[in-house]
Amino acid sequence: MASMKTLAKDTAIYGLSSIVGRFLNYLLVPLYTHYMPQSSGEYGESSNIYAFVAFLLPILTFGMETTLFRFANKEGERPDTVFATGFTIIALLCSLFLGALFFFIEPISQSLGYDAHPEYLEMMGTVVVLDALQALPFSYLRFQKRAIKFASLKLLFILFNIALNVLYFVVLGKTHVYFIFLINLWCTAAITLFFVPDLLRIRWRLDWRLTKSMLSYSWPLLILGIAGILNQCFDKMAFPLVSDAADAKQQLGIYGACVKIAMIMAMITQAFRYAYEPLVFSIAKEKNSKETYAMGMKYFIIFTLLAFLCVEAYMPLLQHIIGADYREGLKVVPIVMAAEIMMGVLFNLSFWYKLIDQTIWGAVISVTSCVVLVVVNLVFIPTYGYMACAWGGVAGYGTGMVMSYVLGQWKNPIRYPMGKIIFYTLMTAAFYLLMLHLPPEWGTRVHMGINTLLILFFLLCVYLFDIKPMRKHQQ
Repeated sequence: MASMKTLAKDTAIYGLSSIVGRFLNYLLVPLYTHYMPQSSGEYGESSNIYAFVAFLLPILTFGMETTLFRFANKEGERPDTVFATGFTIIALLCSLFLGALFFFIEPISQSLGYDAHPEYLEMMGTVVVLDALQALPFSYLRFQKRAIKFASLKLLFILFNIALNVLYFVVLGKTHVYFIFLINLWCTAAITLFFVPDLLRIRWRLDWRLTKSMLSYSWPLLILGIAGILNQCFDKMAFPLVSDAADAKQQLGIYGACVKIAMIMAMITQAFRYAYEPLVFSIAKEKNSKETYAMGMKYFIIFTLLAFLCVEAYMPLLQHIIGADYREGLKVVPIVMAAEIMMGVLFNLSFWYKLIDQTIWGAVISVTSCVVLVVVNLVFIPTYGYMACAWGGVAGYGTGMVMSYVLGQWKNPIRYPMGKIIFYTLMTAAFYLLMLHLPPEWGTRVHMGINTLLILFFLLCVYLFDIKPMRKHQQ
């Protein structure tokens, strides 16, 4: 139970930085969608390039974040040496990538349709390198239980980013996508500087034995990471290339803007992951560790289902985050949120192969789910547009989730409370359908009042069936 309290506390800290940060970041969405109208397609360009950035990041980090937690918790290994080895590997990869990008910038920009603006790719290529170099120091803060510094740096980036966006777009009137990338570059570079003191305190030593062991463990995680990020960003990368629509970038802009609302679920998943990953490896040898993993899964699902209901219940308010001419795409929000929940469940299920050092299974699961998502997108985007992107995520993550559960119960079984999980899932589905079919003539206020009552009933069930019994057990 102490482990669950630690998980709750750390999730709250990481969650605060994610929730506040994402909320502040959401303020940029109406700003961008106001100053860059949907017809310009510029917001679609930013969604497209950021998708490539997201794709490159796990390649450059090479699975070293999870590898750090695994090896730093092993007996006989010095955490500083593990960190130094992982960071050196990432730094070498980043140097090779950045050199290749600037040397081949012309053919790369032409192949991606940005031959008129190769500077977009140069700026964001530098950003992804800096993000990769920050990744392991941020993970080391989590390993060291320095959640406050972690959260503070994340929030500082957001505040700096918002301030510069307001300055350029509102005050100076610089309404061009170029300035989104430029501001991101400045903010990322500024945060990188805060890690210099920590890096100087590290005793740098490259252990070749450790390097070989870490690479052996991490390369399947690299494949897992690439497949996982493709699940998240392939739709935005491929949409302009496979769509038959003449306004592909405008449609991608609509989809990208509406997905921002659904990313509330990604924010929750990320906060949970930041706290949960170090905990999993640190308690792996404890007798009741599997009970903790099962309980963590249950409460993760309950919390994400509650978030799903809240977003749908108050959509009449949340829709104002994006510009009016982007709101036609709001129908993708519940689908994308469902996919994000499945991705979170898949993440929770993934520890069985990490704990028994069989990360190859993670690669198999991720590649299979990625193939499903890619096929759905390539086949259906030309006909159904961005709706195919949304359903592709459900198909991909759903496939990976089922595979990981079945294989995990065979290789390293954990008794998840499936009865409770199914009960809360079905309740959420029923409440969502009820929200969806309330008579339009009742009006928005009545709808949100009824929706609030449904959410309160959901919380009452959680209290009666889970929280109250747990308190009695503690006594």
